[in-house]
Amino acid sequence: MKRLLPDRIEFSVLLAGIVVAGGLWGFVELAEVARAAPAHGLDTEILLLLREAGNPADPIGPAWLEEAVRDITGLGSMIVLVMATAAAIVYLLLVGRRRQALLVLVAVGGGQILSSLLKLGIDRPRPHLVPHLVEVQTLSFPSGHAMMAAVTYLTLGSMLAGTVKGTAIRVYVLGLAVLVTLMVGASRVYLGVHWPSDVLAGWCAGFAWAMLCWLVARNLLRRDAGSDAADQ
Repeated sequence: MKRLLPDRIEFSVLLAGIVVAGGLWGFVELAEVARAAPAHGLDTEILLLLREAGNPADPIGPAWLEEAVRDITGLGSMIVLVMATAAAIVYLLLVGRRRQALLVLVAVGGGQILSSLLKLGIDRPRPHLVPHLVEVQTLSFPSGHAMMAAVTYLTLGSMLAGTVKGTAIRVYVLGLAVLVTLMVGASRVYLGVHWPSDVLAGWCAGFAWAMLCWLVARNLLRRDAGSDAADQ
């Protein structure tokens, strides 16, 4: 009797394909918002909602929250992501998984190049509606923190999930990667350095790139495993 539902592997591939397609579509739509002037009304409303009424220099919440958000946003900084990626690559090399190490390098490095090119292509300035609570120098769209957090943590999470047994552990690993990605992106809006649409676009591009790299890596690794088995 034929199965009416795809098995787990086929479903994961289907889900990854949906994420890639949805991410690309979402990014294209948000790029149109970024090119429009003035800023989208919802972007403006959300930024102002995160500041005290009548005092846009003061974010909502207690003082400790502002400090905590600065710490969270650091999880998407270049130095932290480089250190996390380097640590993962060294570990994979030490355990003899050279192909996976190369794939991580290509996924994260390629994501950074893509993020820089997208910023230059859209050329959207940072929001000046509210004071920035951290220093920024680059362009605004898409959010590099949001995009690279998605690329890095999802890539590393998917690699780690492939080495552990048990659905619950895999869900936990991938869920944690998604949670950190969402927290980093949200922190950029709270700090006033990105429009919400910048962060949404960063998530769309980052999720799409990470899932596309995962699909390619899965295909290559399975092909190599098949070749090795045939040679024996």
